[in-house]
Amino acid sequence: MKFVLEVTMDDGAVAQDRVAELERILRYWGGNLRHYALEPGDGSAVYDSAYQEVGGWRVVES
Repeated sequence: MKFVLEVTMDDGAVAQDRVAELERILRYWGGNLRHYALEPGDGSAVYDSAYQEVGGWRVVES
């Protein structure tokens, strides 16, 4: 199986500071990792620091 993270980097807060926003997104997701079984079908939206949806992550069959 694969873990897929997709983030649109040309909108919202991510467009203003790509490095800081991606660091924040990865820290936030990593902190919530224990709440997911990480099996195919799991996933969630990803938000920037302005709480705008900028992408998502998902677990898929490889």
